[in-house]
Parts: sequence; structure tokens; C-alpha cells
Amino acid sequence: MMHIYLYSAGHISNQNPLSDEWFTEPIIYNKRYTRSLEPDFSAYIPPALSRRMGKALKRALVTALHVVRQTGIDKPDAIITGTGLGCVENTEKFLTAMLDNNEQLLPPTCFMQSTHNTISSQIAVYLKCNTYNSTYSHRGTSFDSALFDACMQFELGEISTALVGGHDELTPDYFRLLDKISYWKEGEISEKILREGNTEGSFAGECSVSFMLGNKSRRDALCEIKNVELLYNPSERQLSQAIQDILQSNRLRLQDIDMMLAGINGDKDNDSIYKDLHTAFFPDKPLLWYKHIFGEAYTTSGLGLYVAATILQKASLPRHLVYNVGAKTSRFNNILLCNHFRNKDYSLILLSSCLD
Repeated sequence: MMHIYLYSAGHISNQNPLSDEWFTEPIIYNKRYTRSLEPDFSAYIPPALSRRMGKALKRALVTALHVVRQTGIDKPDAIITGTGLGCVENTEKFLTAMLDNNEQLLPPTCFMQSTHNTISSQIAVYLKCNTYNSTYSHRGTSFDSALFDACMQFELGEISTALVGGHDELTPDYFRLLDKISYWKEGEISEKILREGNTEGSFAGECSVSFMLGNKSRRDALCEIKNVELLYNPSERQLSQAIQDILQSNRLRLQDIDMMLAGINGDKDNDSIYKDLHTAFFPDKPLLWYKHIFGEAYTTSGLGLYVAATILQKASLPRHLVYNVGAKTSRFNNILLCNHFRNKDYSLILLSSCLD
């Protein structure tokens, strides 16, 4: 069986960028709309080039360069990106210019950066990497699809390293658009409100996260990716069978899963599915969440992978990540990461520790 290791991760979000400070000292928000905290872009990108890039593109490039520097892999065999919205800011600028200029003398930069695959392409251009390059845009399963593709390429023997990312920005206008369909909660946000999850909506965030994957064991690897499974509109029986199949293919039992990490975001319909799944399979194990500190975005599941990998690498579980208060564990061997989008698109990701 092919081994796939997660070597390094880097993020830019509403937590301190390119840092694991969120693990011990997360920034707590009471607003329903948060933007990403920006790093020093000049430490990675020349200012002249940075000025011509939109926010999403700069964040994606910096997180990619961050993991490249950490691993020393400057030419990965594949660059695979997931993005639900692409570069929304540039798209809005281009459309606004069309209206303001009567569809004449339009700026070409905004148009070129408005396409969804420009993120993956620009990373490849910057790294001078002309290998496999692909972009997935499937709303809430965009990152999961990119990760699934990378795992398939490893299994086929086509690649030995891969740079996989999930990148989304949320402009004020798009926030207001989604607010019209009750995508976000009303009023102030708190952990208590999100934990209770008895109303519609979540709180909004932005996501840019990159990972370097490889098929060779390294002492500095964060964890091993054992399985990535995608399901569309599964029945309860099909979902149950998928979990059983994942465990069986890795010679594990239900009791070998030490904790379940879920995409709980405070929305009552969204969260009830995770609670039922946890009760059915892992009632005595910790149920973890992460969107209460990072917010909701189409590719936040990438941050979920980052959170799970960090827990396994540090062999520690901060209290603020535990949803079922009081649950504890002394084992950090296997985590099952579960995400769904609108109860249609599901992803199941099994991660295992690389620690001896």
C-alpha cells in the first residue's frame, strides 16, 4: 500500500499567519465577519510583483513558498489547488470596471487573475515548475477534491511529491450576498452560541492553506494520510459502510480511532449530522471542532486537515478544540476527519501519527 506523508503546512487565516499560535492561544472573535491577518508579504514576494497581485493570489503564493522553504522541495511533482470562489476581489474589480468604463479600456490584470485556475498557475510560474497542475472548484469540497486527486496520483505512481492547497477570500460584497440566504448568523458571535448551534448560520472567515505531501518517510513529517474518501449524497448505510471500509483497509477497529474532527460551525442543520455520526461510531471519544476559531469558508476543510495534523504531530489536545466538553484521550495515533457540504458532498480523511 502506498504511504503518503504530510511534511509541512502553512496557513493565512484570521489567526496569526504562518504560525501555530492558534494551538495554544487562539484569537477569539465576536464578529460574524472576519478577514485574514496578513503576514509580511515582502519576506516572500518582491514588492513590485506583490502590488500586481490580489489578496487571494498573494496569500496562496506565500503559503506555498512557506512550505517549500520548510521542506526544501522547490519543484514538487504536482501542484493541485482547491478554491470555491477563486480570486473574488479581482473578479469584482473587473466587473466594476466594465460598468464604469462602458466595457472599454479594461485592465487586463484583473481579468487574468479572475480565473479560478490562476492561483495554481501563478504558483507554478513562480516556482518554475511545469509538472502536473490542476484546480478544483466544487464549492465546499474543493480542497477535499484536490487532496483526493493528489492521493490518486501517488497511488498511480505518477508523482512522489505534491503541493496541495485550499484558498478562498471573502469580500464584503460577497459576504452580504451570502447573508441574504442566512449563510451567516445574526448579531454577535461567541463560542457558546456556536456550540449550542440551535440557529441557522455560522460566522465567516477566509482560508489560505498549503501542504507539502510526499511518499517517503521523513523525521519532520506531521502525520501520514491513510485514506481520503469522497461520497456524494450517501445514505446512512453507505456512510457507515464507507467508514467501516476505511478502517478495514487499514487494519483498524472503531476503538482504534482516538478522536473525530468535524466541520461543526454553529449551524443547526450542519452540526446535527456530525453529532449523529459521532454518537453512532465514537460516543466515548473526543469530538473536535475547528471552525469556531477559523470561521467558515468553502475550503476551510483544508484548515481542518492542518488542525488534525498538528494534534498528531504535537501529541497534544488543547481544550478549546474539544466540542464534547470533558472528553479526554491519552492516545494520539489516529484521527478521522469528517466534513460535509450541505449534506450532499462528504469527505472522510484518516490520519495517523508518525511518532514512534
